[in-house]
Amino acid sequence: MTTHMTGTREEWLAARLDLLQAEKELTRRSDELARRRQELPWVRVDKEYRFETDEGSASLTDLFKGRSQLLVYHFMFGPDYKAGCPSCSAIADGFDGIAAHLANHDVMLWAVSLVPLEKLQAYKRRMGWTFPWASSLGGGFNFDFNVSITKEEQRKGGVEYNYERSRHALDATQVPEPVAQIAASCGTDALAFTRERPGMSAFVLDDGAVYHTYSTYARGLDGLWGMYQWLDRAPKGRNEAGIWWRRHDEYDEG
Repeated sequence: MTTHMTGTREEWLAARLDLLQAEKELTRRSDELARRRQELPWVRVDKEYRFETDEGSASLTDLFKGRSQLLVYHFMFGPDYKAGCPSCSAIADGFDGIAAHLANHDVMLWAVSLVPLEKLQAYKRRMGWTFPWASSLGGGFNFDFNVSITKEEQRKGGVEYNYERSRHALDATQVPEPVAQIAASCGTDALAFTRERPGMSAFVLDDGAVYHTYSTYARGLDGLWGMYQWLDRAPKGRNEAGIWWRRHDEYDEG
């Protein structure tokens, strides 16, 4: 017998209507936050970044592919990884379905990672993805947008992420067990794994100049993780006890 509260249809409807008011308020608040994102000042990007893509070497401007807006998902896949981060992979599983719609609405969606192009391409084939994905290895893009750090920075500490600066250096003894488990699933050690961080950044191309308009990290990516949007509406919610998700080709069939 269920231990959850039960009731009549009339009681459910009354509670649902009460919840609906809160949901509408959240929607209005979300609309307001979207407006504030769009009102942030644009920062001109004067640095010349280079990327390796399926079509060859490309500049940041090239990634726009004729559109005026560019969204970049900073996918955790470092030079020492053997496979991409499973959390980033779960988010990226939703990219193929929306990339075509965005591209036809003046917005290009790319993933960018600090990994050799050939390793990126092999993982992309394994996952069955078709969205654009570029390698930023050898350049400063990941570091400038605070999603990659060097070994020296990791040893010294004081690294900025999610608009906060860490106070201490990180060593292997400080890595939480779930993070160590994810690192192992990527075929690397915990310290190498944590030199990469997830995020997304937005850019606009205006009169030939590129501007950075927005970046978000950590829980700021929740809204892009379609899996969680569905779970938040499921009867038991996220119902998590540790790391339960895997890459989509690692689940048992059934």
